[in-house]
Amino acid sequence: MNPHFTVQPFDKYSVVEFRTPSLMDPIVLEEIGKELYRLVDEEDRRKLVLDFEKVQYLSSQAIGIILTLNKKLASLKYSKLVLCGVGPKLMELLKITRLDRILTVKPTQSEAVKVFELV
Repeated sequence: MNPHFTVQPFDKYSVVEFRTPSLMDPIVLEEIGKELYRLVDEEDRRKLVLDFEKVQYLSSQAIGIILTLNKKLASLKYSKLVLCGVGPKLMELLKITRLDRILTVKPTQSEAVKVFELV
């Protein structure tokens, strides 16, 4: 079990809930990145929700992981990455970097899950 996030597999998608307020530590992020990539590469989970409800701080490395994950999933059929629970500070960061145009962001987990009904 990962101390930094939980993975809840559902029928057609998986929800990754981050448990820590800060995604800034390079060593922790490397571990998180490897685990998230493993979900896609080894477990073939193609529909992921990343829930950032508890997260307040995000480093550029964390953004890189999200973008790499998004790119991995974009290259696979019937796949999608959706972010949710993004607070005002993180949303501001996504807007400044214009990532809000690239990534799918929904306010709540239930709204994020609805995206998969369309895919």
